[in-house]
Amino acid sequence: MAEAEIDLDAYFRRIGYQGPREPTVDVLAALQKQHLSTIPFENLDVVLRRPIRLDPESLQRKLVTARRGGYCFESNGLLFHVLRAMGFRNTALAARVLFERPEFPLPPRSHMLQRVDFDQESYLVDVAFGGQTPSGLLRWEPHIAQATARESCRLVPAGDELDLQALMGEWRLLYRIAPHAHLPVDFEQANWHVSTHPDSYFVNNLIACIPGEGCRYTLFNNLFRRRVPDGRVEERVIASGDELVALLDETFTLRLPEADRAQLAQRIRA
Repeated sequence: MAEAEIDLDAYFRRIGYQGPREPTVDVLAALQKQHLSTIPFENLDVVLRRPIRLDPESLQRKLVTARRGGYCFESNGLLFHVLRAMGFRNTALAARVLFERPEFPLPPRSHMLQRVDFDQESYLVDVAFGGQTPSGLLRWEPHIAQATARESCRLVPAGDELDLQALMGEWRLLYRIAPHAHLPVDFEQANWHVSTHPDSYFVNNLIACIPGEGCRYTLFNNLFRRRVPDGRVEERVIASGDELVALLDETFTLRLPEADRAQLAQRIRA
């Protein structure tokens, strides 16, 4: 990806980061943790039938200035540009989403993540895989279980690709990574498909996700879930538009304009 003008000060304020800015593993881990806990995964603009722009200026305007969230191409895209501006050596990657889907036939590569390289080691960095985003950096090293703040994860070879799995009572496949670099045009094409195709998962469903203290919160249409690392799930049905809007505000930190709140509330019938 090309170099981009990034307002690092504004980004750091957005995620509440006040630490050093050297391109080290410790700084990378701190940024990943803060970004994940403050910028929610959400597809509200897709639901509201708005175009999803991936250029750095649009990403900053939406996720930083407007304090919104986004899905993988937006949130991981923003972090990619931030890390590149800070001097990290990072590579944009794509993956096929296989969580809670049959492995065959294989779906297209519709998820963005990145690998960050240091002199002696590399890390998988992902801040936007919805309700199962890895809760920490993962060493780019197959066959080892790696503990995070929530589930343990591991990378398993799948031909010339790598499967990311999470321990949720049992090992569950999340996505299959193509380890070669991807270009902006690759993500533009995938982004257009998932945000506009009439059969797209994101076009047809309202989704929001954010980690909580020792848990994960997810919203799928009118179903609100709290998932803990051992796989147990608590859930409740959202009964009204007012309840939906309050949940987006209070749990997912999405303080939306009144017009957007009203339009989203109409999706829930009292």
